[in-house]
Amino acid sequence: MVKIALKYEGDLRVHARHEPSGTTLKTDAPVDNQGRGESFSPTDLLATGLGSCMATIMGIVARREQIPIEGMEVQVEKIMSSDAPRRVIALNVDIASSAKPEPEQIQSLEKAAHTCPVAQSIHPDIKVTTRFRWGA
Repeated sequence: MVKIALKYEGDLRVHARHEPSGTTLKTDAPVDNQGRGESFSPTDLLATGLGSCMATIMGIVARREQIPIEGMEVQVEKIMSSDAPRRVIALNVDIASSAKPEPEQIQSLEKAAHTCPVAQSIHPDIKVTTRFRWGA
């Protein structure tokens, strides 16, 4: 079990502390939702969590199978609803690696990305589209 302590600082900003490590971060509401947009918004963290989880689980497979994916880049585009209630409706993930794994290794890496814990936790109403580019 991991605890995260949060404190509302006012002006739509929250300070979060990861209890096990002491690492902190702040969130800010986006400009289009009354904030200043000076940091990650809570929904940005959802998108960040998905991309970093996919990369991490792919890294576990790559380490096990000795596939060099260091330097792999992940970009996540978050799309918000235009109607109420305000919510994330889509996440477009682009994963690019200069590595050129064998077809069975690619299958293992891509399966790892799609089955990472965050991907498995996202509500099915959120459309997640993932593009992989090998040898990019």
